[in-house]
Order: sequence, then C-alpha cells, then structure tokens
Amino acid sequence: KVQLVESGGETVEAGGSLKLSCVASGGPYNQYWSMGWFRQAPGKEREGVAALDENGSVAYADAVKGRFTVSKDNAKKTLYLQMNNLKPEDTAKYYCAGDPVGMADINGVLHFDYRGQGTQVTVTS
Repeated sequence: KVQLVESGGETVEAGGSLKLSCVASGGPYNQYWSMGWFRQAPGKEREGVAALDENGSVAYADAVKGRFTVSKDNAKKTLYLQMNNLKPEDTAKYYCAGDPVGMADINGVLHFDYRGQGTQVTVTS
C-alpha cells in the first residue's frame, strides 16, 4: 500500500517562506505517477494548489502562481512545495496526493487515489 507522509508545515509571518515535503513509500508507487498538493482551510472546500505530471509539466492554482513551486526528487521519492511570499489566506492544512494515472491538473489532484494526512500551515498577519 502506498503511503504519503507530509512534513514542513508550521506557523510563519506573512511574507515568509516554507517548504513542504511529501515522502512516498510502499506499494506500486513510481516516478511516473501524477503528484500534487491540495489544501483545505476550516469551513472551506478543498482547493487544488499544484500538480506535476510524469513528464514534469506543472499546473498551479491562480491564487499561488508566481509564489509556489512544485518539484520532486525521484531518487528520494519526495515531492516538494516551495511556498514564498506567504499570505494569511494561504492558511490551511496542506495535503500531498498521488495517482498512477490521474490527470495532473488543479481539479484532478482533488481526485487522486492516494493522499497523506496533511501538514498545517498557518500564516499570521
């Protein structure tokens, strides 16, 4: 069974940066999977943040374009989300998600078969 474990979330001031990590292990996971991040704030619906396909093509939500960067290290089986110029509205629990055949776009990431337990990001003003 594939497991995705996120880390790196913490409380940071507006304008600051964080880098989230997601380590994949077990099961049939391989470097050709579609991977991504979504987030959910209290009382709000889940929101796709970034997606990365097997060819390295990326997609970002409009709200994070120019501030967030998704990347992965295949040797370490790790997905990253570099978040710069954080804003209070970025406060949410961030989840890593993956799928062997999923559509790597902002909507598709919400429906990936595998997801982690999430890591909390809080941005103070």
